Amino acid sequence: MHNRSRRRRRLVLVIAAAAALAFAAYAFTAANTVPGSSAGDGAGVISGYTVSNIAYQLEAGNPANIDSVSFDLSAAAGTAHASVVSGGALQACTNTSGNSWSCDFSSNPTVLSATSFRVVAVQ
Repeated sequence: MHNRSRRRRRLVLVIAAAAALAFAAYAFTAANTVPGSSAGDGAGVISGYTVSNIAYQLEAGNPANIDSVSFDLSAAAGTAHASVVSGGALQACTNTSGNSWSCDFSSNPTVLSATSFRVVAVQ
Protein backbone atom coordinates (compact mmCIF):
# COMPACT_ATOMS: atom_id res chain seq x y z
CA MET A 1 0.00 0.00 0.00
CA HIS A 2 2.84 2.35 0.68
CA ASN A 3 4.10 1.80 -2.86
CA ARG A 4 0.76 2.77 -4.31
CA SER A 5 0.58 5.91 -2.19
CA ARG A 6 4.09 6.89 -3.22
CA ARG A 7 3.26 6.34 -6.89
CA ARG A 8 0.14 8.47 -6.57
CA ARG A 9 2.08 11.25 -4.84
CA ARG A 10 4.75 11.13 -7.55
CA LEU A 11 2.09 11.16 -10.25
CA VAL A 12 0.34 14.10 -8.60
CA LEU A 13 3.68 15.95 -8.30
CA VAL A 14 4.56 15.26 -11.95
CA ILE A 15 1.13 16.46 -13.09
CA ALA A 16 1.38 19.56 -10.89
CA ALA A 17 4.89 20.33 -12.22
CA ALA A 18 3.69 19.90 -15.83
CA ALA A 19 0.70 22.16 -15.17
CA ALA A 20 2.95 24.80 -13.61
CA LEU A 21 5.29 24.71 -16.62
CA ALA A 22 2.38 24.92 -19.05
CA PHE A 23 0.92 27.88 -17.16
CA ALA A 24 4.31 29.63 -17.08
CA ALA A 25 4.76 29.11 -20.82
CA TYR A 26 1.26 30.44 -21.50
CA ALA A 27 1.84 33.47 -19.29
CA PHE A 28 5.12 34.19 -21.11
CA THR A 29 3.59 34.02 -24.58
CA ALA A 30 0.57 36.01 -23.51
CA ALA A 31 2.90 38.90 -22.60
CA ASN A 32 4.15 39.36 -26.20
CA THR A 33 3.14 42.54 -28.02
CA VAL A 34 3.11 42.72 -31.81
CA PRO A 35 2.77 46.13 -33.44
CA GLY A 36 0.38 46.66 -36.33
CA SER A 37 1.71 46.44 -39.87
CA SER A 38 0.53 46.91 -43.41
CA ALA A 39 0.74 44.89 -46.58
CA GLY A 40 -0.96 45.33 -49.89
CA ASP A 41 -1.01 45.10 -53.62
CA GLY A 42 -2.38 47.64 -56.03
CA ALA A 43 -2.30 49.02 -59.52
CA GLY A 44 -2.57 52.45 -61.04
CA VAL A 45 -2.77 53.92 -64.50
CA ILE A 46 0.46 55.10 -66.11
CA SER A 47 -0.19 57.78 -68.66
CA GLY A 48 2.26 59.60 -70.83
CA TYR A 49 2.98 63.31 -71.14
CA THR A 50 2.13 65.49 -74.08
CA VAL A 51 5.21 67.44 -75.17
CA SER A 52 4.61 70.86 -76.70
CA ASN A 53 6.34 74.17 -77.48
CA ILE A 54 9.54 72.46 -78.61
CA ALA A 55 12.23 75.03 -79.39
CA TYR A 56 15.78 74.25 -80.53
CA GLN A 57 18.58 76.69 -79.76
CA LEU A 58 21.55 76.58 -82.13
CA GLU A 59 25.16 76.93 -81.05
CA ALA A 60 26.21 80.60 -81.35
CA GLY A 61 29.67 79.81 -82.79
CA ASN A 62 28.44 77.12 -85.19
CA PRO A 63 24.73 77.22 -86.09
CA ALA A 64 25.03 73.75 -87.66
CA ASN A 65 25.01 72.35 -84.09
CA ILE A 66 22.15 72.15 -81.59
CA ASP A 67 23.13 73.75 -78.28
CA SER A 68 19.93 73.03 -76.32
CA VAL A 69 16.23 72.32 -76.61
CA SER A 70 13.34 73.56 -74.49
CA PHE A 71 9.83 72.14 -74.23
CA ASP A 72 6.71 72.00 -72.08
CA LEU A 73 5.10 68.91 -70.56
CA SER A 74 1.34 68.56 -70.11
CA ALA A 75 1.71 67.81 -66.38
CA ALA A 76 4.24 68.22 -63.58
CA ALA A 77 7.31 65.98 -63.68
CA GLY A 78 10.15 65.43 -61.24
CA THR A 79 12.78 64.41 -63.79
CA ALA A 80 13.12 64.74 -67.55
CA HIS A 81 15.74 63.65 -70.09
CA ALA A 82 15.87 64.23 -73.83
CA SER A 83 17.69 63.21 -76.99
CA VAL A 84 17.57 64.50 -80.56
CA VAL A 85 19.62 61.71 -82.15
CA SER A 86 17.89 58.38 -82.74
CA GLY A 87 19.46 55.90 -80.32
CA GLY A 88 21.57 58.68 -78.79
CA ALA A 89 22.28 59.13 -75.11
CA LEU A 90 19.64 60.94 -73.09
CA GLN A 91 20.69 64.30 -71.65
CA ALA A 92 19.43 65.41 -68.22
CA CYS A 93 17.09 68.39 -68.40
CA THR A 94 16.42 71.24 -65.99
CA ASN A 95 12.99 72.41 -64.91
CA THR A 96 12.95 76.11 -65.75
CA SER A 97 9.50 76.82 -64.27
CA GLY A 98 6.21 74.97 -63.86
CA ASN A 99 6.04 72.34 -66.60
CA SER A 100 8.76 73.94 -68.75
CA TRP A 101 12.08 72.14 -69.27
CA SER A 102 15.42 72.88 -70.93
CA CYS A 103 18.14 70.43 -71.97
CA ASP A 104 21.67 71.63 -72.70
CA PHE A 105 23.46 69.17 -74.99
CA SER A 106 27.09 68.87 -73.92
CA SER A 107 27.94 67.02 -77.15
CA ASN A 108 26.10 69.60 -79.32
CA PRO A 109 24.75 67.24 -81.98
CA THR A 110 24.54 68.54 -85.51
CA VAL A 111 21.24 69.64 -86.95
CA LEU A 112 21.81 67.11 -89.72
CA SER A 113 22.10 64.21 -87.18
CA ALA A 114 18.91 65.24 -85.35
CA THR A 115 16.45 62.66 -86.64
CA SER A 116 14.08 62.29 -83.68
CA PHE A 117 13.13 64.03 -80.48
CA ARG A 118 12.78 61.72 -77.50
CA VAL A 119 11.67 62.80 -74.02
CA VAL A 120 11.69 60.53 -70.99
CA ALA A 121 9.94 62.06 -67.98
CA VAL A 122 8.71 60.75 -64.64
CA GLN A 123 6.58 62.23 -61.93
